[in-house]
Amino acid sequence: MNASPATHSRNESQGVPTTTSQPTKNAIKGGRWSTWIPGLLVLFALPLLLAGNPFYIHLAVLICLNIIFVNGLALINRTGQLSFCHAAFMGMGAFVAVICTTRFHTPFFISVIAGVIASMLIAFLLGAVILRLQGVYFVLVTFCFGELTRLVLLEGGDLTGGANGIANIPPASLFGFTFDSKLSFYCLAAVCAFLSVVLLIALFKTPKGNSLDAVGDNPDLAEASGISIQGSQMFAFVLGSAFAGFAGALLAHYLGFVSPESFNQHISVAAIIMLVIGGRGSVLGPILGALIMTPLPELFRSAIETQNIMYGITLILVLKFLPMGLVGIGAKRFGKGGK
Repeated sequence: MNASPATHSRNESQGVPTTTSQPTKNAIKGGRWSTWIPGLLVLFALPLLLAGNPFYIHLAVLICLNIIFVNGLALINRTGQLSFCHAAFMGMGAFVAVICTTRFHTPFFISVIAGVIASMLIAFLLGAVILRLQGVYFVLVTFCFGELTRLVLLEGGDLTGGANGIANIPPASLFGFTFDSKLSFYCLAAVCAFLSVVLLIALFKTPKGNSLDAVGDNPDLAEASGISIQGSQMFAFVLGSAFAGFAGALLAHYLGFVSPESFNQHISVAAIIMLVIGGRGSVLGPILGALIMTPLPELFRSAIETQNIMYGITLILVLKFLPMGLVGIGAKRFGKGGK
């Protein structure tokens, strides 16, 4: 999806054109490290105050994993594309990591790396074919690929466990320490989520990050300025899919169970809703979206039949009144959005 009409300026110090579209004209680039780091540390430390309540720690773990997951989708979206197969890469990372762990007894760290590499490799091959597509055509193809991946996992026989999936997955372990409790796994997930946010902030402070925004805001101007549109979109697609694969591998080892239905299209749609509600053009957006939308299914399990209706109404209201997402509230109030 390409942004609406934009005004343009050139970052003289970096030699890379930057664009400021109407919805994000009040956003700033990255913000200060002295603001981000303490803020993130406090945010991820707060759940430790609820260490005595396993349910809240469970929610905190899911929020951290969703932050990683949605960060990957946000990275792809910054180049103007909206992927409907993000859950497929999460599933690839999860299944490859689990198969390495349960079939070949590889260490947790090696299994996760294998899952991430598998997601990146498939994303590279898929991206080489479909990244020339734009708008609704890209959305449709990614939707079909996500469904195809689910069916392949479903028909995977003994390798993927078919519809029954794979159970009794051993917990994560690093350097001889086993993360076999909710609190210990939260510490691992929080560190990983923190690093994923820091990585995005650092990326969007570089010329490479500026080029991704330029491609998303105005591809014609970016191409005229010498930026490779397909190269930028490929970089974002592969790195964003790596985020998804990483989150999937962590999720599988946390839950101890994985099945193809755990990564269906509803998961991709949920990630898009988190991104839109939080804010598509900001590093802060995926954090806000995951913080708000992750607990809802758990807190309203008694109203599971109306969950999709509530999601739809929420999405319509946000798109109507907050096109920049919740980050837009801060942008309007303080004149900045932490892009």
